[in-house]
Amino acid sequence: MAKVLSAGVAALAEEHGVPGWILVAGDETGTRRDEYFFTTHPDFDAATLIRLFTCRWSIETTFQEMRAHLGFETTRGWARQTVLRVGPCLLGLFSLVSLIYHEHLKRHEPRLGHRPSYRKAEPTFSDAIATVRELFWEKTVFAQPPFRQAMKKLPRRLKRFLMDTLSQAT
Repeated sequence: MAKVLSAGVAALAEEHGVPGWILVAGDETGTRRDEYFFTTHPDFDAATLIRLFTCRWSIETTFQEMRAHLGFETTRGWARQTVLRVGPCLLGLFSLVSLIYHEHLKRHEPRLGHRPSYRKAEPTFSDAIATVRELFWEKTVFAQPPFRQAMKKLPRRLKRFLMDTLSQAT
């Protein structure tokens, strides 16, 4: 449990005419690094400031998953218009994958992409995008008559291996 070590007025902020204060939250056990929180809102107490900070976590993880799986912030285009288009498109893609996965989970149990050295308790965005990719392959490519017949002939384990491989490909 973190304990507030000190809280006070940020002299530098006041010097520049911005009212504010800094909260330093430190772990009593010394196993975690100290965290520093700054606010210009005079009515916030330490608990409110930390609560508001933790509300940001889902936003932070959204952007982390977008960077890891969709290449957010790694645009290849250098033209201003290209850069301005890519971010919103990737945010839209993230939302679309999340919505499709959410609907899928209403009728199916989540499949977690376990790795030998890492076991998951809950699905992550990588599981969501793998499921959406699998649905795409199943409902579009393998739904075509020549592929549909071939897929029916495959042994169940081989079909599962093929779908896992295609859906995990980056």
